[in-house]
Amino acid sequence: MTASPDRPRARPPDRLVPGCSGPINALVVGAGGGIGSAIASLLAARSDVATLFLASRITPEPVPAGALLSPRSARLHPVACDLTAPETLEALRAEIAATVGRLHLVINAAGVLHDDGLAPEKTVRQIDPQAMAKSFAVNATGVALLARALWPLLVHEEPTVFASLSARVGSIGDNRLGGWYAYRASKAAHNQLLRTFAIELARSNPRAIVLALHPGTVDTALSRPYQGGVRPGQILTPAESAAWLTSILADRTPADTGGFFAWDGQRVPW
Repeated sequence: MTASPDRPRARPPDRLVPGCSGPINALVVGAGGGIGSAIASLLAARSDVATLFLASRITPEPVPAGALLSPRSARLHPVACDLTAPETLEALRAEIAATVGRLHLVINAAGVLHDDGLAPEKTVRQIDPQAMAKSFAVNATGVALLARALWPLLVHEEPTVFASLSARVGSIGDNRLGGWYAYRASKAAHNQLLRTFAIELARSNPRAIVLALHPGTVDTALSRPYQGGVRPGQILTPAESAAWLTSILADRTPADTGGFFAWDGQRVPW
């Protein structure tokens, strides 16, 4: 899918981490495909990203070979990890700590909507406890485990941003259609966990910003089976979504920490 020529393009931010004047160390979780891969490609080409860790359930290779030929490209460190396996998150923390010692930017793009034995419910009669547990394990608990593992790398005197992709359907106030019980509930839990993490992190790093981000309706394997009711002009490409999401970061301040923002910068109701 290509971008619509009539759609406005995101402005590339001067800095990805507000208030951070030097080179940054960044981590993208879920970098093996979709939006995560697009974010990884964007960050890899930026001159202010010194070191970029790319985490996925399988070792990701999301960055085009041509992007690595530039002398301004970030040093890349692909790492295999799984949000549902705490030992892999601890291994991720250990590798980052040994390599650079601290992080300035974390973007989590991992999530699950449908999978083997997991599909959005149309009615309460379709709720399956195992499927719901799987959704929560990735979309909610896994994000909390990621925050726990990365805590030592975020507590320092420099600004940091910890952003995780949520979904507008996780908004309780914006729920007008019903259905999708497991996904809605797991993303609502995701938002509460991030909000709570934001409060605690601010006590140890007042310059930290924690954000829940709605990436829009993006043409990825996650959303493709459910795009029937969306007009083509309203569907973003992964590259478009990545550009808008990173542009949001530059406009946030520590006063925004714990907030829920859509790809266009608008606040999403809880």
